[in-house]
Amino acid sequence: MSSDQNPQGPPGAQAPGTTATGSIRRPKKTGLATGPAVPGVAKTDPIMVIDSVSRRFGGLTAVDVDHLEIPRHAITALIGPNGAGKTTLFNLLCGFDKPNSGTWSYDGKDIAGIPAFKVARMGQVRTFQLTKALSLLTVLENMKLGAPRQKGERFWSAFIPSIWRGQETANEEKARGLLQRFRLDAKEKDFAASLSGGQRKLLEMARALMSDPQLVLLDEPMAGVNPALTQSLLDHILDLKDLGVTVLFVEHDMHMVRHIADWVVVMAEGRVVAEGPPDTVMQDRAVIDAYLGSHQDVDLGVVTGRVPGELGESAKELLQEIEVAEAASIAEAEEEK
Repeated sequence: MSSDQNPQGPPGAQAPGTTATGSIRRPKKTGLATGPAVPGVAKTDPIMVIDSVSRRFGGLTAVDVDHLEIPRHAITALIGPNGAGKTTLFNLLCGFDKPNSGTWSYDGKDIAGIPAFKVARMGQVRTFQLTKALSLLTVLENMKLGAPRQKGERFWSAFIPSIWRGQETANEEKARGLLQRFRLDAKEKDFAASLSGGQRKLLEMARALMSDPQLVLLDEPMAGVNPALTQSLLDHILDLKDLGVTVLFVEHDMHMVRHIADWVVVMAEGRVVAEGPPDTVMQDRAVIDAYLGSHQDVDLGVVTGRVPGELGESAKELLQEIEVAEAASIAEAEEEK
């Protein structure tokens, strides 16, 4: 049979409409911004707007974001090198930490300074890089904890089962449906402590959906996950967008970011240095500098004279920076004398 007769194509070929990992390719959302892809660009329909937010720890400024908008019904990736301030920004937006200055709004409501539990009730939930499953509760019990406004949580109501039994049954049915969707239904009676790292990530994502959120924030969902479960997690994140949920996630896996993100925001040293569609951002000079350094293509042996070679423009810039820094250091030392 010729390759044009074989719907699978030649051996090793990628099937039409699928990714290299075998999942169905889904269209990216476009038209998210009202102007050029630059830091702080306005979005056509933002679900979250952040203005002048800063967080300092002593003399260290961990977050210093002038303006940032998160597009609604899209998957936005927040990337940057370690120490860029990504998780700190997450903690601020979710109410786990308080800023030194700034405001932000969610779905048109100002939520700066609102505690985490109230933010969650408003429809904005998060998961953690280190999962927060309660190990000595079963998987199903962990799921039921995510259901909001449970009548049985009130002291006096807890003694009258007729008040909360109907809601409890509905919550169990909803939890079992989500466990089945995330392929954890066979584990519902197992203790959460028995789950693998990837299964705990799935459990935390499923539990987040118990509250029917509009915005889900995922902190490094792929960290510590067995490669066998990676594609399952990717598909579930894409499913969230199909359900009308907005996703904002922190991730270091650039393949994953390119594969599922509609929009990418890049942080470095607490600031937003770039944002835009994945393919555009990956080639942005500011992004390359943030990850690899502004002179990653320079041979330091040539700059220092230990290795023969010709100085290019980038090498000359670096040499000039070194000379300026050295002169400033000498001048500062002389002043101290």
